[in-house]
Amino acid sequence: MKAVQLPNWKSEPRLIEVPDPTPGPGQVVLKIAGAGLCHSDMHLLHDFEEGMLPWHVPFILGHENAGYVHAVGEGVTSVSIGQPVAVYGPWGCGRCEACGRGQDTYCIDPLGGYDKAFGGGLGTDGGQAEYMLVPDARSLVPIPEGMDPVAAAPLTDAGLTPYHAIALSRSKMVPGSNVVVIGAGGLGHMGIQIIKATTAANVVAVDVKPAARELAAKSGADTVLDGSAEDIVAQIKDATGGGAEVVIDFVGIDSTMATAVGSCKYQSDMTLVGVGGGSFPFNLYAPPYETAMRSIYWGTRKELAEVLNLAARGLITPEYTTYSLDNALDAYAAMAAGELTGRAVITP
Repeated sequence: MKAVQLPNWKSEPRLIEVPDPTPGPGQVVLKIAGAGLCHSDMHLLHDFEEGMLPWHVPFILGHENAGYVHAVGEGVTSVSIGQPVAVYGPWGCGRCEACGRGQDTYCIDPLGGYDKAFGGGLGTDGGQAEYMLVPDARSLVPIPEGMDPVAAAPLTDAGLTPYHAIALSRSKMVPGSNVVVIGAGGLGHMGIQIIKATTAANVVAVDVKPAARELAAKSGADTVLDGSAEDIVAQIKDATGGGAEVVIDFVGIDSTMATAVGSCKYQSDMTLVGVGGGSFPFNLYAPPYETAMRSIYWGTRKELAEVLNLAARGLITPEYTTYSLDNALDAYAAMAAGELTGRAVITP
């Protein structure tokens, strides 16, 4: 089969031919319908050297995946051949407390050890291929009837991650409250839609790119601001009446984190989602008193089912561009050039 592989650390992806996977006991092989690209894929390509991660190259890329059950191993009864399913990306041991609550992101022993992998496309073969081996059927979430699996693929991260961030602060998203969303790209535009679909909060979206600001407005943001403005914090405070109850930074560089903290009011939540590598000094006077600052990583299997349900009901819709597997490397080039609006999805 054809597959997009990371051949080595600090290298470009390549399109290769590899053998089709075969399921062992408890395992499932999917015929991939869609595999999303994520900015963390770019970090895998460019930011890590040998030894910085305990994983071993090469492996097939792609951690946002959905498709149809193609073959099952001995003992698998939870899914059936031909069934459309989404892949819950982090693969835990299935036995620890975190896995018991469906939060494999925080598993103490993923896939039997961090030296092996964290999930498909993250240390072991992912879904940017014609077929994908899923090592445990518990990592599959049924796609609601009538929903396109291609659209489901980006939701496994670009929908799930903002959903989890929003769920942690939902009690503060009451009528009359304000949520600032910094970055309206692949995750941010989904975050805006999820806030509007599940809360009564007012949304202020901030981005430096005109196309992203257009997408933010399309996604339902009540106010859209140019993040490159020198007085952006003052504009946000004006739009929110002095500061927001919740601020979510989907970029995560120094400047956006400074904007995020500056946009908070007392007793607010500031959640960092973006993996831009930025930081902000914490002291008694910054952020505002009793502001909770936290980072998150992905979400739970239950939350993925909830995201898919929202999408199946038409309450949220991912913006994406499709690329054939033969043109997958073009998708990486477009992402590197900043030319994507929303997500890119490879459709074998």
